[in-house]
Amino acid sequence: MKKVIFTQEANYLEAIKNNITPFWEKRQYGFFQGEKETSLHWISFTSPTNTKAIMVVNGRIESVHKYQELFYDLFCQGYDIYSFDHRGQGLSERLTANSDIGHIEDFNDYVLDLNNITQHLITPEHYQDCYLLAHSMGGAIATQYVETHPHPYSALALSAPMHGIHIQPWLKPIAGPISHYLSRWASQPSYALGQEPYHAKPFLNNTLTHSEVRYQWFRELYDSKPELQIGGPSNHWVNQSLKGSKRCIKQAASCVIPTLLLQGENDRIVDNNAHIAFQKKAANCQLITIKEAKHELLFESDVCRNQALTEILAFFSQHNK
Repeated sequence: MKKVIFTQEANYLEAIKNNITPFWEKRQYGFFQGEKETSLHWISFTSPTNTKAIMVVNGRIESVHKYQELFYDLFCQGYDIYSFDHRGQGLSERLTANSDIGHIEDFNDYVLDLNNITQHLITPEHYQDCYLLAHSMGGAIATQYVETHPHPYSALALSAPMHGIHIQPWLKPIAGPISHYLSRWASQPSYALGQEPYHAKPFLNNTLTHSEVRYQWFRELYDSKPELQIGGPSNHWVNQSLKGSKRCIKQAASCVIPTLLLQGENDRIVDNNAHIAFQKKAANCQLITIKEAKHELLFESDVCRNQALTEILAFFSQHNK
């Protein structure tokens, strides 16, 4: 595979202004009714000359708006791009009276949404191959999806998937029961213990990325578009996500699609040990650790992000029908 050049930090703001924003403004977008009649916001970038497509599945608190740089870099490599906002976040329908709370009724609703949005947006006969790229919570959703549903994808790339949540060892045995108890007895969804409304955390000591320019752009985007903001998760989201993460590993033998699992060496959001447990049970899974990277491999410093994107594109090019 020839060496490709992605957007770099040195000319990041210039690239945003001159290349990525004009590209973003040409997106197709709309709304689709997901499970339980929930309105989901979607976008796409297509060209009649492209013969390959990627569905991008983002993580918690994220929106398609955050992924403009990634969509641009992937589209420039000859892929049509599809993506959407999960229920309860981004421009999709919120699920609580307090729209700042991250909430889900049933983790499987996320999985069913991905199945439905795939059927709604992607016409497999238009493409030689379709691929699935998923980050963090989106990684858990995509994993469960390929484990349980027929699908049109030739390969799956997971960026720091939420196969487990990074929590203190003493808390692991009781996190599930506590979140279940607090959720069951609450009259309405409320923030989980230690969680709070959205606020723009400073770059210093952040747990997501080493790239200050990408981090600041993301925070400024959310400041300029408060409708994208979402704060801490509800107790029920925590309970459902713990169950959903465990289900990924429990059903891993059913993940037969060629899978690339990328993890950040210094990730403190998801549990890297869970990735190892998943790989041992998923017969067709390759695990790569990005040295020194934090959680957001697709928003990391150039050295980490370049490696992650190069590995993903090489993996996709090796797996076609």
